[in-house]
Amino acid sequence: MAITIHVDIVSAESAIYSGLAEMVFAPAEQGEVGIGGRHAPFIAKMRPGEVRVKVSATETLPFFVSGGILEVQPHIVTVLADTAVRARDIDEAAALEAKRAAEEALADRSGKIDYAKAQAQLAHAMQQLRTLEKYRRS
Repeated sequence: MAITIHVDIVSAESAIYSGLAEMVFAPAEQGEVGIGGRHAPFIAKMRPGEVRVKVSATETLPFFVSGGILEVQPHIVTVLADTAVRARDIDEAAALEAKRAAEEALADRSGKIDYAKAQAQLAHAMQQLRTLEKYRRS
């Protein structure tokens, strides 16, 4: 039997997931991290991307997070996300529209937009679409 770790994924709106897992993979700012039971404690800032909760050898649950904080203790992982959603619940039409709007804003060279904000919105939409695509392939 594999050593498990308790995982909580919460957003500002609600608790998204709570349960045991063999591994958790999360998009930390410095790169993706993998966390198993009895991991050394740490706290990291997360970038937009996919959090994968490996429940068993045959089941992995994908979630999209827009950023936030990852807290790791030896027996518990807490994902405090700005926004979190199960991959199956991602609104593809909204993500495509956000991507289109961000690309349009970045193409505007008039100087009337906040390019950093538009780039962040584009990254957010692209990560949502990647998470949804990976979920559909599995």
